[in-house]
Amino acid sequence: MKISTMLSYSGGFKQAARNVAEMEKAGLDLVWVAEVYGYDSPSLMGYLAALTERVEIGSAILPIYTRTPSLLAMTAAGIDALSDGRFHLGLGASGPQVIEGFHGVPYTNPLGRTREIIEICRDVWRREAPLEHHGKNFTLPLPADQGTGLGKALKMITHPVRSEIPIWIASLGEKNVAMTAEIADGWIPVFFIPERANDVWGASLAMGRAKRSAALDELMITAGGLLAIGEGDDVVALRDLMRPMTALYVGGMGAKGKNFYNELFVRYGFEKEAELIQDLYLDGKKREAEAAIPAEFLELTTLCGPQSYVAERVAAFKEVGVTHLQVHPAPVGEQTAASLIETVRAMS
Repeated sequence: MKISTMLSYSGGFKQAARNVAEMEKAGLDLVWVAEVYGYDSPSLMGYLAALTERVEIGSAILPIYTRTPSLLAMTAAGIDALSDGRFHLGLGASGPQVIEGFHGVPYTNPLGRTREIIEICRDVWRREAPLEHHGKNFTLPLPADQGTGLGKALKMITHPVRSEIPIWIASLGEKNVAMTAEIADGWIPVFFIPERANDVWGASLAMGRAKRSAALDELMITAGGLLAIGEGDDVVALRDLMRPMTALYVGGMGAKGKNFYNELFVRYGFEKEAELIQDLYLDGKKREAEAAIPAEFLELTTLCGPQSYVAERVAAFKEVGVTHLQVHPAPVGEQTAASLIETVRAMS
């Protein structure tokens, strides 16, 4: 397995970028940069490209509603050029609260939009002909009755470093995961439990892979969790660092009946806990919501404990097809993030 991590903004972005440069020396293969509704991630990824030499850089994720398909393709090609072919385009639908609340864009037809965006991006990068696309969600050029009538089919002016840039999809629902396995280069799940992954996603992955083009390589998968290596209860207790984020996603990242992360929690078998966490979080009782997260869930979605135990967890992820072990280093004592990367790389 390759080793990946999510960029941490703790201490500020410039310090986080310097940390990535150190982890790169230790063998980090890929760093993901989030956007949500903070700073735009392409600016940050361009900075990372200038500061690093080998580590690959991915967007996790660029929302499919906030940029036109052509701009997504141009952005990907631009970062790929700055990084000398090290970019991975991670796409996702985000959720209605962010898309409609922060961006003011209707949250409609996420699967269809994703499929068309990927088709358009690949057409833009190949430059085989002036860009034309006639789909349910996008028509390029824009028809005369929807604009001035002056739209013209164009090719991208610059020549991308690569005509094929890896595209990953962040997906959770059954249909979305099936589509990911059919058309994407990689899959970005969240709260991935290797022992239960087949029960939750196995049928969807199999359905998508059955339709997958022979021109595509095997589906890449990035998953993992908080990484802390050491003896004693203090190391195991570091799993609790994941309580605030888990409570936010399961409890607050969406409304009642429209929270994809809460639905995943239910599918994992934590139905009562999912309801309780959401009720508490939406009532403003965030600490109580964090406390309601089962210790079992935290254990299964992290890599915290003695080195031998962590090695077993790494093996569990590898066994179910994870290609990029996603780790979030939590150094103990004299350890550094870079030293943890070195240790877990040897295990993978």
